[in-house]
Amino acid sequence: MTHRSLPAVGILLVAVALTAGCGSDDNSSRAASPASPVATPVASDLASAPTPSTVPSGSADAAEPSGRPVQPTPPPAVPPAPAQGPVERRPASPPPVVLPARPAGAPGARQVVDAFKAAGLRVTHPKDRSVDCGPDGLGLGCSEIVATDGVTVYVFPDETSAGDIAETWGGQSYRRGAVVLNYLEAKTPAADRLRYEKILNGLR
Repeated sequence: MTHRSLPAVGILLVAVALTAGCGSDDNSSRAASPASPVATPVASDLASAPTPSTVPSGSADAAEPSGRPVQPTPPPAVPPAPAQGPVERRPASPPPVVLPARPAGAPGARQVVDAFKAAGLRVTHPKDRSVDCGPDGLGLGCSEIVATDGVTVYVFPDETSAGDIAETWGGQSYRRGAVVLNYLEAKTPAADRLRYEKILNGLR
């Protein structure tokens, strides 16, 4: 009886093995089915990924497609202000020299020269040198000076000042009232001096 039951046991084992193999093939086919719910999360992740059109326009990725950060533009350099040195103060210009006026009734130096010229006397290259009357010049305290190639005419504010200067110049001058004729610079010949003095004496 023992020998007859062995073939039945072998048949039973083969049937179990076949049943197990069929079950494993069914499970593998179900895993490979396209309707499997495993592929669904992958599709939803791809749909939710941001596209280039959804990136904000003000982001760094929009300004730099290469992905590099945008470097801010530095402000323009402001040159340093020049150093303020000491303020140079110019000395005040001295006030102009005010010359004393010639006395009333005395002819002016230019008037005397014009009278000499009208008489044909040598009075070439006339030059007004009245500035020499002041302290920066000769300091004579005169009112007017006109120098020519023949004679130099001085006009003083009074006859006393004119007489003092005429005495100082000695025989090289002639005075009438407040007007003094000087021959020192011109070196006028003695014969011509009388002609100058005659014209001066005739002036009113």
